[in-house]
Amino acid sequence: MSETRPPLPPFTRETAIAKVRAAEDAWNTRDPARVALAYTPDSRWRNRSDFLRGRAEIEAFLTRKWKAERDYRLIKELWAFTGSRIAVRFAYEFRDETGSWWRAYGNENWEFAENGLMARRIASINDVPIAEGERLFHWEQGIRPQDHPGLTELGL
Repeated sequence: MSETRPPLPPFTRETAIAKVRAAEDAWNTRDPARVALAYTPDSRWRNRSDFLRGRAEIEAFLTRKWKAERDYRLIKELWAFTGSRIAVRFAYEFRDETGSWWRAYGNENWEFAENGLMARRIASINDVPIAEGERLFHWEQGIRPQDHPGLTELGL
């Protein structure tokens, strides 16, 4: 395995938190090619009702996703970890093509290869329409500032 993506399993609380924040930061770039590199070449995903395999399918999926989900901002939070697995909860806000705002809530289960690349991602997600005034994620497009509250602090 020539590619590595620290921190590597087995995870401690600190390295699991670092892995979660690194994933959040990458997803907030909305760069499908960059994000896809965090996964093994044969990574398996279930995202809602989509079943994906490999980086090419992941990159194509993310390209479609971020074309449809405008002004996307995401927060992830560690839920649990053990060995090579991490569970997270997350929420993200976005605008659809009509300009309506949504908040998506979900949970992800991650399994990592020895080299720190994600080999499996299982995501369950629900979308809730919100009014623009109900938005909670107001940072400039891109990575969430370190001082911006997380999910727990926001009451989510």
